[in-house]
Amino acid sequence: MALESNERPNRPIAKFESMLKTDDVYFFDAEDFEDIIHHYLNNGKIALAKKAIKIGLQQHPGSIELKLLDIEVLVFENHLDLAEQYLDELQILDGTNEEIFIQRANIYSKKDNHEAAVALLNQALDLSENSFDIHSLLGMEYLFMDDFKLAKESFMRCVSFDEQDYSSLYNVIYCFEFLEDHDGAIVYLNDYLERNPYCEVAWHQLGKQYIYKKMYPEALGAFDFAIISDDTFIGAYFEKGKVLEKMGKYNEAIDNYEATIKMDDPTSHAYLRIGKCHERLGNDEMAKYYYYHTVHEDPLLDKGWLAITDFYYRRNNYKKALYYINKALNIDGENPLYWKKCAYINAALKKYDQADFAFKQAVDLGNYELKTWLNWADVVYNNEDAATALQILSQGQEFYPESAELKYKMAGFHLANNDTINGRICLMDALKLDLQKLSLFFEEFPQYTKSEWVLKAVEKAEKAAK
Repeated sequence: MALESNERPNRPIAKFESMLKTDDVYFFDAEDFEDIIHHYLNNGKIALAKKAIKIGLQQHPGSIELKLLDIEVLVFENHLDLAEQYLDELQILDGTNEEIFIQRANIYSKKDNHEAAVALLNQALDLSENSFDIHSLLGMEYLFMDDFKLAKESFMRCVSFDEQDYSSLYNVIYCFEFLEDHDGAIVYLNDYLERNPYCEVAWHQLGKQYIYKKMYPEALGAFDFAIISDDTFIGAYFEKGKVLEKMGKYNEAIDNYEATIKMDDPTSHAYLRIGKCHERLGNDEMAKYYYYHTVHEDPLLDKGWLAITDFYYRRNNYKKALYYINKALNIDGENPLYWKKCAYINAALKKYDQADFAFKQAVDLGNYELKTWLNWADVVYNNEDAATALQILSQGQEFYPESAELKYKMAGFHLANNDTINGRICLMDALKLDLQKLSLFFEEFPQYTKSEWVLKAVEKAEKAAK
């Protein structure tokens, strides 16, 4: 009885593996060896693939396809010079074999010469009847070259050859996103869905494009269609939950996050989102319950510790907030945002030395926000070090030379430090930059609201502004 086509590949593999367990040597057709080798390569069993290549070439020394598979393994293992030598020999025998050009392209790609790889792949394209794989390789080379337009076109060709090639579909959308062409991605996906209306992957990607455009009702519709196409598609439920959150529909968002937990093992990310929804609904105990579940499920998820930190910080429970931000810092001590949060908590606790240290860490790690400079200076000033506070504001000025807030604060610190000359200079500069923000100066330094020279300076600035 004839074997079904899907049974055939297993037969030579089983026979080959049986041979390896004995001292017998079985004969295989060259095509059987190709099937065996491809099977092992696809499953990452390189050692078995190499054995099959060796025996295959012993039985079929003239097989160009087996020699090309040998070269493919050499390239994979970075034996590039030997691979090139074998390719030179093969090209003499068969100069029109596109696979020779493909393997040469792979070698150039490994050497980071992507332009040469593209040229060779285009030569292979001229020789090939089935160009699907070559377009995929071209797409990857263009990605290496940061040419997202040509990469997108290559992956589009792959999708046109096989509309079930979701890997290429993802790459097309990735290129659209990198080019910030969300409208183009929406048009492309809608066109694709006209032909494939039950493709949950495309609906999911379409929903994400609508999120970028803040078109939340449309995004919800896309995720609903993804779920209709596959009611076990966890990613669609999760993304739908995130959209419902953005729309303020927290109870519905919770339902979708809980659906992901029922379908598969609970994830820390789902617990975290549910916790945030409950917090926004004012369900503090439920929020805490899910936040603690988040860090229990994944103790290394620093966002979980940060969520607990923020929960207590917003409720002025700074001691607990400090405990949990330190947990986050233990996991990711290079995160400037965590150090900034740590600084704010220590400042609220009036632990100015610790707050000063935390702000310094945040800035050293790249947090140069205007508020960071302003609040760091306040901390140091409250720690009775006006000179260092002024140095911090001067540093901040390098990043924000047009900031009136920095100038007003510098004016106040100089005046409080009995440096009237520099205080007046800074105040005049601040008034020129933004007269409207004078209220910030009076709010922070109310002792100068009735100062005669300050009022005259303001009057002069108001006249100059007219």
